[in-house]
Amino acid sequence: MKELVYHRQLLPAAERSAERTATIDGTFRATYAEHMDRVFRLAHALSHQLGVGRTDRFAVMALNSHWYLELYHAAFLGVGVVNPLNLRLAPAELAYILRDSGTTVCFVDPTFATVIDAVRAEAGIETVVLIGDGDVPHDITIEALIAAGEPVVPAEPEEDDPVVLMYTGGTTGLPKGVLLDQRAEMLNLYHVAQMWEFDESFVFLHQTPMFHAASMGGILGIPSVGATSTFVPVFDPGAVLEAIERDQVTMTVMVPTMIGMLMAHPEFRPERLASLDILTYGASPMPAALLERILETMPDLDLYQGYGMTESSAVLTALGPDDHRAGGSRLHSAGRALYGVVLSIQDADGNALPTGQTGEVCARGGNFMREYWNNPEATEEAFHGGWYHSGDAGYLDEHAYLFLVDRVKDMIVTGGENVYSVEVENAIAAHPAVAQVAVIGIPHDVWGEAVHAVVVTRDGMEVTESEIIEHARPKIAGYKLPKSVEVRAEPLPLSGAMKVLKRELRKQYWEDAERGVN
Repeated sequence: MKELVYHRQLLPAAERSAERTATIDGTFRATYAEHMDRVFRLAHALSHQLGVGRTDRFAVMALNSHWYLELYHAAFLGVGVVNPLNLRLAPAELAYILRDSGTTVCFVDPTFATVIDAVRAEAGIETVVLIGDGDVPHDITIEALIAAGEPVVPAEPEEDDPVVLMYTGGTTGLPKGVLLDQRAEMLNLYHVAQMWEFDESFVFLHQTPMFHAASMGGILGIPSVGATSTFVPVFDPGAVLEAIERDQVTMTVMVPTMIGMLMAHPEFRPERLASLDILTYGASPMPAALLERILETMPDLDLYQGYGMTESSAVLTALGPDDHRAGGSRLHSAGRALYGVVLSIQDADGNALPTGQTGEVCARGGNFMREYWNNPEATEEAFHGGWYHSGDAGYLDEHAYLFLVDRVKDMIVTGGENVYSVEVENAIAAHPAVAQVAVIGIPHDVWGEAVHAVVVTRDGMEVTESEIIEHARPKIAGYKLPKSVEVRAEPLPLSGAMKVLKRELRKQYWEDAERGVN
């Protein structure tokens, strides 16, 4: 008898909580009865008006809103596979993702409608649906679809039916589509719910982008217990402070960069967060000084850290409130594996390493992706030996706490966004003055890490930092652009296998800085 489909979570909760507030979005409010009516109608219209089948992909490029939540819930009720698009991608990256995924229907709000319109023909988009109002290119509005749909409960999907196709950075320079099914997402929800213990009294603020895997706990977990969701369209410290006070928010998720900006805001006062019971952080390094300030300023706040990746439906390990209050060395860890997740630290040959010894962080669990879309070689590489290989280096202590010490795949995490160095290197390498280039992450007080490029020029040629950055700008998203460029004449340090020794390049920047948790 199947259980691991979202029908079994959302529908009973919505029935129990029919008159409770489901969503607050500015002046918009909906009870669970109203929310589900909209979701059912939207799901029906996706199938009958737009022709989206159960395994067809539909994309969303929009700011946070109740519409975004409704689209996720329609997908999780089995009417299609949602393809949430990173709002910071360059047009060439968007066109690639839409083509690669075979997406023909795209939901877009006024902020991004012109961006999608510019790549529509190249990407093969047949129908553009406007979220909200605006004089921007589109074919139909989401409200017209909801009005045309019927409030019919979709048939239950199977546990192995795909539900999310979420693209993440690729080491080859192209994004990889992570295909997740109902079973993986529901098992992740169970794992998370055992740690965070959701209940119907929660008021959850969506402020991390809803295209990001870090938002999935709020998207799925909060409605599964009949709790309330509220939104800020995009992170803004002042707007977050206002939303927490106005809606009496009790729980939210932030990356460390957002926390630092919030606490640095001129109108920040701890009492403005009086309703907040739970703050979860992750997705980028947490500066030690910032964590200490949070603990000192808001000692009653329950802090959680989550570590994971898109491929694991989001979460593998967590560090809970008791560990945060205990302090000590565990504050530098990523916590322990959630129930249902098994960790293994392995060497390059796949051998398990003993406690305290650093190797690649590998994991097993039912919450992992089915595959990288259209990329069987990358899928096989990620799961070789029967373990998911994270690309992160770390070790387990004697109490099974995970400590991350480096990134095997040279991924840079800046402000909660993943940047693969190869993508940036490829964008720079075509400059005629560049002989060699290496891209690394260096410490940054606000963003956790900043993208830094080391460029070796060709004999007799010169290039400036601004010329390198402007050369790369059309090729990659803005957040991937180098924030600094070192131009040098001497060659990059190489290993015996003629690979660039990035650890040597990082050394001068990281020797006196603690590299935090991903």
